[in-house]
Amino acid sequence: MRPWLLALALPALAVACERPVYLSFDTGHMGVAEQVAATLDKHQVPATFFLASEPTLAGGHSLDEHWAPFWRRLAASGRHDFGSHTWAHDIWVADLADGAMRFRTQAGRQAPSWRRLDAAAYCAELRRVDARFQQMTGRALDPLFRAPAGKTSPRLLAAAQACGFRHVGWSPAGFLGDELPSEQISNEQLLQRALARIQPGDVLLAHLGIWDRREPWAPAVLEPLIVGLKAKGFCFARLREHPDYRSAWTP
Repeated sequence: MRPWLLALALPALAVACERPVYLSFDTGHMGVAEQVAATLDKHQVPATFFLASEPTLAGGHSLDEHWAPFWRRLAASGRHDFGSHTWAHDIWVADLADGAMRFRTQAGRQAPSWRRLDAAAYCAELRRVDARFQQMTGRALDPLFRAPAGKTSPRLLAAAQACGFRHVGWSPAGFLGDELPSEQISNEQLLQRALARIQPGDVLLAHLGIWDRREPWAPAVLEPLIVGLKAKGFCFARLREHPDYRSAWTP
């Protein structure tokens, strides 16, 4: 049975949705994190969050003690899924001849640095987020990760799969554009583009704060996007319900 038809097994008042979309957020500078959470709560929308230890507007990082109550609250709601985005936001650059991989480590306005990680070290970067998430919330991450910038290779995917993480990218129409400069495209243009292009089954990508966007994307675009998609007959689901990813939860 398709996951979005599971509602048929629920009481008669439940309405099955045949047009699911899958909203996801990467961490970013956390400047709109509370607004995002409030909007999701208001509209009872589930999402999947991919966590990295990224610099924040307040001068800390997105997994520090300041943000622990935020993650604890989201996890306690039972509505969302959570995956790794690597601890240091390592962006894959190349596979190396010795079997390791080269990464550009950079988040926000950090100066880039480069480092070499073999499969075990890359796995440790994914699991470091999991350990911190468990410390903050009392529960483990879900078996998902998103490579920063979406950059992967078969070697990287195999390394992650070996330590229990399935990669999740995003759909072309699901790129919501919040990381584009405001001078390049306005919030209203981003909203209209998304409403026109998103299709059932799409994985949508946004962030909890982007340094280079002067006009914050959330909640200015997020709320009308949710309302507009629902008006078009879409519903929102977690990635555990996506046909391409639900098997990641199978023992």
